[in-house]
Amino acid sequence: IDESVFWGCENLTNIEISENITKIENYVFFGCRRLSSINIPKGLTSIGKYAFSHCESLISIDIPESVSSIGMNAFFDCPGLTSINIPEGLTSIEYGAFSGCKSLTSIKISKGVTSIGESAFEGCSSLTNIKIPEGVTSIGEMAFRGCGSLTSIKIPEGVTSIGYKAFDGCSSLTSINIPESVTSIEKWAFSGCSNLEIVIDNSKKNVKVGWAAFENCKSVK
Repeated sequence: IDESVFWGCENLTNIEISENITKIENYVFFGCRRLSSINIPKGLTSIGKYAFSHCESLISIDIPESVSSIGMNAFFDCPGLTSINIPEGLTSIEYGAFSGCKSLTSIKISKGVTSIGESAFEGCSSLTNIKIPEGVTSIGEMAFRGCGSLTSIKIPEGVTSIGYKAFDGCSSLTSINIPESVTSIEKWAFSGCSNLEIVIDNSKKNVKVGWAAFENCKSVK
């Protein structure tokens, strides 16, 4: 499906994509504000950048296991989206992929993912919990910034860096263990996590902590 083909199509409410389609290009459904239902075939391999951005009526979407690439800001500002599964074939969650999905309450990240990109879930204010699988090595800048309802998250062994403002403003988080594999915690990584008790399973010599990384946190050990 070619780039921008349904851009801003205000009256489009539902669509079924045929089995022979393997790729949804960039901006295809950008601004289709009334689109509430879409059927994605099992043979699809990639979803382009901004493909479903500003689809305000989209409630749920089933991404098949065949998808190996989801572009930056693919679901940016889909405030009605409540749940989504990340397919096994995906290796990275790109910049802003689900940023601004204010109704997203849960998400399952598959074991194949190795990196969570910048602003991937920024502003997902209804997200309550998320499990980061073994195999993820980096959590990007502002990845979970403003996820004020997030109550629990587990950072697996193998993560080496936690980016700038990655969990900034996650005021409902109460505890988190940072594994020994982490060597870099960037500026304001946990700033504003006022109820958070942090345990760092590492020595001061082995981990680099950026300025104000734990500003206003409840405790750090």
